[in-house]
Amino acid sequence: MILEQQYREALAWIHSIGRFGIKPGLERISTLLELLGNPQRRLKFLHIGGTNGKGSTAAMAASILQAAGYRTALFTSPYLLSFTNRMTVDGQDITPAELVELVEEIRPLVAKIDSNPRLGQMTEFEVVTALALNYFARRQPDLVVFEVGLGGRLDATNVVTPSVSVITNVSIEHASVLGDTLQAITTEKAGIVKPGIPLVTATTDTEVLAVLEAKCFQEKAPLYRVLPREEGMVEAQNQITYYRRNVTDSGQYMSYYGLKYNLTGLFIPLRGRYQVANAATALAALELLEPQGFTFTPDSLHRGLAQTVWPGRLELLSRGPLLVMDGAHNPAAMRQLAEAVPEYLQFNRLILVLGIMADKDIHAILSAITPLAAEVVLTRPSLPRAADPGDLAAALKNIPAFNGRVHVEYDLGRAMEAALSLASPADAVLVTGSLYTVSDARAYWKTVLAT
Repeated sequence: MILEQQYREALAWIHSIGRFGIKPGLERISTLLELLGNPQRRLKFLHIGGTNGKGSTAAMAASILQAAGYRTALFTSPYLLSFTNRMTVDGQDITPAELVELVEEIRPLVAKIDSNPRLGQMTEFEVVTALALNYFARRQPDLVVFEVGLGGRLDATNVVTPSVSVITNVSIEHASVLGDTLQAITTEKAGIVKPGIPLVTATTDTEVLAVLEAKCFQEKAPLYRVLPREEGMVEAQNQITYYRRNVTDSGQYMSYYGLKYNLTGLFIPLRGRYQVANAATALAALELLEPQGFTFTPDSLHRGLAQTVWPGRLELLSRGPLLVMDGAHNPAAMRQLAEAVPEYLQFNRLILVLGIMADKDIHAILSAITPLAAEVVLTRPSLPRAADPGDLAAALKNIPAFNGRVHVEYDLGRAMEAALSLASPADAVLVTGSLYTVSDARAYWKTVLAT
């Protein structure tokens, strides 16, 4: 009981830091890590950035590393069910007791930095990143799979020097922080490229690629491209290809043509064509770890990929009607989701439950997904920066391709219940718009609706 109270207090303190908002920069976290004895210097990293797919790529890489027998840490954000999901070792969350101990250690150090007017007050993500690094240093994994938070160059995770870097893809997002052009955003994300450290990317955008090539040339960092395999494709140096074979109810199969391994019959238990590119990107990054002492076998690559668990990404929770949740939260991800829904799901009518953050391109997100729906239930997760459902309803009036019915429910639980009541057994209910929406909806489903 005492531990439970301490854990709640530790989380309350962590979340209270969020009121200071997003303040890009590495000086604060570098100072904090120095006060902690620079735990990041005792660890090896696979650093994964990009606009979409970085979490899935990280989860697949971590699963394969574990299947190969390596002690593997994973740092991701945000979480789906519990804050402890954000930092795991060999698939096991940090315990509440461990988190409480780490918070007690770091709290006076954060206060010391906050009192320094030159540094300014720390952000929640900076503190969580430092907590994770300190935790991992104590557990001494063979490798930390480290997901970038926002951008790259000034992101708190960019205090590490990785063994391999990844930029999955780049599209316009967080324009107020990262820039309002693709070139500017790519430049920020390319800030994770380190001198001489190989970079893997699955981008096919020529503008993005030009920025990455220039940055890699500047840093003398080898660049490896991951591309879909096409008829008559000419093989090129530092080029990895993949081919999606077939889709099943529980996932999909692919072939991979890498630097060393040519593998067929690889099973990915995640839906969506884009997950094949993510899987190939993870495999390419792991191949590049081999010169640094890591070894894999075809069996470990097959098993690790097939054992990947990454909820909230085209996740099917129940049938009759189908209940599906996906954390798509920007226009590019929503377009991919809109493409995947009719391919992977069979249904009569689609009922959407949508909760979107106010700082997103709401019109583009709505335009991408709502034309598929017969009914849309607009709601919001329990987060201050979530868009008002009434504002979403007003924006939906400007989407001419949508001609379904609109419902507004400010409470996400009631929104879930409303959507399910609208659906017949042959229909599908899709909850999307944000990982925060999916997190709240998934928790409500597990604790209320599924009981």
